Amino acid sequence: MDYRIIPVTPFEQNCTLLWCTETMKGAFVDPGGDLEQLLAAAAQFGVTIEKLLLTHGHIDHAGGAGELAMRLGVPIEGPQREEAFWLDQLAAQSQRFGFAPAQPFTPDRWLNDGDTVTVGNETLQVIFTPGHTPGHVCFFHAPSKLAIVGDVLFAGSIGRTDFPRGNHQTLIDSIKNKLWPLGNDVEFIPGHGPMSTFGEERNNNPFVGDHA
Repeated sequence: MDYRIIPVTPFEQNCTLLWCTETMKGAFVDPGGDLEQLLAAAAQFGVTIEKLLLTHGHIDHAGGAGELAMRLGVPIEGPQREEAFWLDQLAAQSQRFGFAPAQPFTPDRWLNDGDTVTVGNETLQVIFTPGHTPGHVCFFHAPSKLAIVGDVLFAGSIGRTDFPRGNHQTLIDSIKNKLWPLGNDVEFIPGHGPMSTFGEERNNNPFVGDHA
């Protein structure tokens, strides 16, 4: 499996282009906007997009998903069903934050903890990680020790919990109980900012580090 991180939207959200190097079939994780830029990246690497994956329903992560799925004729998988709370508000979110108009949609497949998603011949585990939002999920590719964690965890920080239906303690529990057991050597792509490893965050993150 290979990947590229493509920052999109005024919020510099990390959309990930993931692909199976055997089949060159791929997925966008959190295509929040800037669709022409995303399509150009897929063409540059010779990737055929077969689905879209979503960690959660905030506008910078999901705002471009409905239109992109329609243009490519591909399904949307994720997040967990509780995230309908945010996806139903995409139009209002786009107005509030000054984004291009985004229409609400229902994913083709809601995801639950322990599910798997495929990208070409590769399989990723679905990890339910509420707290930042009620239906947030992360994606984990065990063979390459890579996690895509949306807005749960960042290099040196954690996701906000002051939005409706956010919960600080639930977020902390998601990180410590669901992400840390995957291993200190796991690299992760956050929703914003640089990559890090779980081990680095356990050592140094002031919010969820082992000495916090």
